[in-house]
Amino acid sequence: MSRPVTPDGPESANAEAWQAYATHHLRRGTVLAEAERIDWEFPGTGPDEAFLGELRGRRVLDLGCGTARHAARLVRAHGAVVDAVDSAAGQIERARARYGSLPGLRLIHADAVAHLREAQPYDVIYSVNAVPFVDPRRLFPALAAALVPGGTLCFSALHTDSGGEGTGPEPVARPETLRFAGGGETTVHLWAPAPEVWEALLADHGLRVEDVVTVTSPDPGNPAAYRVFRARRPVRVSARPRAGRPPAAHATLGVGAILHGPRGLLLGRHRGGTWELPGGAVEPGESLQETVVRELREETGLRAAPDDVRLLGTLLDAVDGVVRMTVGAVVTDWVGEPADQPGESVGDWRWYPLDRLPPSLFVCSAQSLTAWRPDLPIDHAPARFAPFASFAPVPPLAAGPGGDDD
Repeated sequence: MSRPVTPDGPESANAEAWQAYATHHLRRGTVLAEAERIDWEFPGTGPDEAFLGELRGRRVLDLGCGTARHAARLVRAHGAVVDAVDSAAGQIERARARYGSLPGLRLIHADAVAHLREAQPYDVIYSVNAVPFVDPRRLFPALAAALVPGGTLCFSALHTDSGGEGTGPEPVARPETLRFAGGGETTVHLWAPAPEVWEALLADHGLRVEDVVTVTSPDPGNPAAYRVFRARRPVRVSARPRAGRPPAAHATLGVGAILHGPRGLLLGRHRGGTWELPGGAVEPGESLQETVVRELREETGLRAAPDDVRLLGTLLDAVDGVVRMTVGAVVTDWVGEPADQPGESVGDWRWYPLDRLPPSLFVCSAQSLTAWRPDLPIDHAPARFAPFASFAPVPPLAAGPGGDDD
């Protein structure tokens, strides 16, 4: 089972604040009424469970579940199988006291991102006002990868608080006061960007926004409002350019190293937001095999020998008039564990099963992967592939190998 971690900065303060909130209600013995529907902050307002799509028999995650009232309803009323996760031990204690014996409901004390990275993928992930308390730069890559292809993500985010303060132009945390019933308060830190910023963040991680619903307070004197977002992970894995600007104005030659084993396929996240294979540009005097070995060592710390590199062929395309050549290569043997390396632009190395590749693959990596396994469900810009004489087609993908996301 995942164990909570304590991220630095605003998230650490939030973890302490929500634990204080839970402790307050444990001492008071607060008992909430059973949920008759999902309430996106204001009872009886906003979209109901139909907004989440089909639930019967589906794997569902309630992220930031609190007392798990909504999760229990989805199990009882809709036949869902629900994991309910919260980073505050006191909230999970409250939930277990009430729903600990409910079949189909699993209550988990864990950091949201740590759980998403370890869990099997979900058909539906929803979160009632919890997503804005986690840095989206840390959360959204894990959310996208934790959805099955075609899976649905629904979450609510503050649009205007009770003091009338609205959203901002950037995804940065701001302080908000969390008041306790019966007296007392604490400070939380909330990411509250404008709706178009949330939509851009979702799109950057390969999630397509389907609907956005505004939920307002039924009290005319309360200006508080929330936006409820519904997005979907496409069935096919997407590829996109790394950035909006072209490469340097000359022909470029690079390599992409495919490492695939019992834990899955090795991919790292570029600081520009794309997921990609280890690789890079060929330096003068290097063979292609030597480039693969060097780039693998520099980016991941893994060591391989040139004799363990099998070249697949050359992929040729163009970016804004610049000729780009990429040579895909399979590394058949290596030593070590992948780790972030100082000064490199790609890190956060993880092993992915072939049937759970993350969205937003760098286009050159996507091209190399489909040259290696044409049956992979990856969409990308076209490239001319010239296989080398030693290249032999890989058999069609069956059941993907087991792998971990860490």
